[in-house]
Amino acid sequence: MLNVAIKAARAAGALINRAALDVESVRIAQKQVNDFVTETDQAAEKAIIETLLTAYPGHGILAEESGQEFGAKDSDFVWIIDPLDGTTNFIHGMPVYCVSIALAVKGKIEHAVVYDPSRNNLFTATRGRGAFLNDRRIRVSKRAQMRDCLIGTGFPFRQGDNFKAYMAMVTDVMPRVAGVRQSGSAALDLAYVAAGFSDGFFHNGLSIWDVAAGSLLITEAGGLVGNYTGEADFLEQRECMAGNPRVYGNLVTLLGKYSKFAGAGEKAGVRQALAEDGEPAAEEAAPADDQA
Repeated sequence: MLNVAIKAARAAGALINRAALDVESVRIAQKQVNDFVTETDQAAEKAIIETLLTAYPGHGILAEESGQEFGAKDSDFVWIIDPLDGTTNFIHGMPVYCVSIALAVKGKIEHAVVYDPSRNNLFTATRGRGAFLNDRRIRVSKRAQMRDCLIGTGFPFRQGDNFKAYMAMVTDVMPRVAGVRQSGSAALDLAYVAAGFSDGFFHNGLSIWDVAAGSLLITEAGGLVGNYTGEADFLEQRECMAGNPRVYGNLVTLLGKYSKFAGAGEKAGVRQALAEDGEPAAEEAAPADDQA
């Protein structure tokens, strides 16, 4: 099954690389403010679905662009697909995007592929068998001191996002670490934590197809992934945090109070702190959609 997922990811990556040669000619549509889809997303998704269902016609599909339109509706095997994570980067010619494919069996992620076509980097994982980058075993970093760590994140970018609360989170994290980075591709950010290129990651508003594959890469590389309070059942909770075990624990301490699952007292403290900045305290925003 992992080999079929790799075949599907490479087929999509070939389409993306060809389109990137003349990205200005790619047709673009806007799903909502600052959220784009291109004909390349759609073609890549079609190629992935055709490859998977040719091999496994009885499996289910959950894809960013087509939802559950294809595949079996009641299968225990469900492929979770983001054909082009980082669409906004792609349409600007910035080569930071990837294909993300995961297989869930009875709700548990068992196989994962994150493929960066512009660098030909292939991240793979199978539950219980480790995580790999181009056939080389990868592990999360061993950095233990936050001051030495590089942390990935994703900026809120849609109307309705609680930007003020997000900036409070960054304000809590940034002075304590070596740097904070925003790539525009959550799936790649998670793969980079798994490979030890960065040490931790946090992001609001992500959908399951943004994080499914990356989450298995993290755990198979020895890291931890969950919501801001540290709970591992996070895939559809629209808040994601990951890191090596020491960094993850530190991030829970810093960011747990911002979780929608935090206790009432912690949430009240956050609202009060935001209000004391000189503006009315922001209401909890509706969850943002995933970042293209």
